[in-house]
Amino acid sequence: MTKEYYNELARQALTDEEAFEELYEYFFPRVYNFIFARLKNYADADDVVSVTFIKMNENLESYDSAKAAFSTWLFRIAGNALIDYTRRGDKNNETEWDEELFDPAAPEREEPEAVMMTSETNNELLVALKKLNERERRIIELKFWGDMDTREIADVLSMTEGNVRVTLHRALGKLKNILGDV
Repeated sequence: MTKEYYNELARQALTDEEAFEELYEYFFPRVYNFIFARLKNYADADDVVSVTFIKMNENLESYDSAKAAFSTWLFRIAGNALIDYTRRGDKNNETEWDEELFDPAAPEREEPEAVMMTSETNNELLVALKKLNERERRIIELKFWGDMDTREIADVLSMTEGNVRVTLHRALGKLKNILGDV
């Protein structure tokens, strides 16, 4: 589906419950993965995702497709909900972890060796991500866990597309070097 499709679906969702459900079903895993990648705690992520979709629902009538794609608008809400949540200090101190960190809807894996390898790889990736600066982490999170393209990331972060591309390229290079040292 195209961005225009979801922009139109957002307009329809004002009066059509099925359109709203389709938006929710499509964007929930992307928003959840984006938020979970930042918080690394299921309870906290659940709270922030809930706030994000409540705010989306409450403010859907103010969405203007001429100003931004629906995905950009929604991820701005998610980013603001994350900022509000961390400023309030509502986050749990204990980190929940399992092998399905970046895809809570992933099917269960059958082989214990595969589960252990995935868990170790995710742990290494989390450690490596912490070594990047805030902007680099946000771009990677939006790109890979938010499933956004360069233009959408640029809109969400108020950057140029060129700057997003350069920063993403450098951040991926840093991650490669960091993970190569592990």
